[in-house]
Amino acid sequence: MSAAAEHGSSPAPLGRGVEILERDPNGLLALSKPAGVLSHPNEGKDQPRSLLTCHFDAVAECYVWTPEGAATSQRWWLLNRLDSATSGVILLAANEELAREIRAQFKRKQVTKVYQALVFGKPPRPVELWRDVVAVTKQGGQIRTTAGAGRVPAECRMSVVRSRGVGEGALALLQLEPRTGRSHQLRVQCAKRHVPIVGDQTYGDFRHNREFAKRTGEKRLFLHSLATRFEYAWKGRTHVFAAQAPLPAEFGQVW
Repeated sequence: MSAAAEHGSSPAPLGRGVEILERDPNGLLALSKPAGVLSHPNEGKDQPRSLLTCHFDAVAECYVWTPEGAATSQRWWLLNRLDSATSGVILLAANEELAREIRAQFKRKQVTKVYQALVFGKPPRPVELWRDVVAVTKQGGQIRTTAGAGRVPAECRMSVVRSRGVGEGALALLQLEPRTGRSHQLRVQCAKRHVPIVGDQTYGDFRHNREFAKRTGEKRLFLHSLATRFEYAWKGRTHVFAAQAPLPAEFGQVW
């Protein structure tokens, strides 16, 4: 699908494999981000592998570009982030005031987010509410999150979608609905419960990752932002915005 900065006007420089999922008349957009694409560039050289292949204003947290032949620049404000290895729904706004409102909703935990993850092993119960305290630190420019080592609450509802096998050969597809949004939260919470996400190179089971990659040819992190939904008030009316990114084909191919 072709992109437009606002209400279908000017094409946007979408990154490789990035697609528009939903767009509403107030300027909200949901994009589908492939695994390996950055939510935003950390420096200029990262632009070719970012969500949009253009300048990113780190202060305003928005993408900025000038369409060919245009006299003024266009802006899309980033509303949330996904790790580069995670695929799925990511939100932007073509209106700064609206961006502030939706960012505030994320902080108030008023946005429903649904993920799916392929994990090694199987949780003991089909549905669980995971509650942890975590510590988020930065080491050598890299974020690391540790469960049980801090005071920051992390909460997630887990349900088993399907599973196969037993013991070391078991695999399960989990649906994860985080109620908090800590860095690497889902990856750490899965690892703590001995159901590490397939392909997790930081918190996962490295031996199983190697064996899985050798068997299937897949090395990606099998974590996907499946759906996002929220209500928001704008210009005297209440609106509902919802978007869903289909589960990538590799989730089914390795099953």
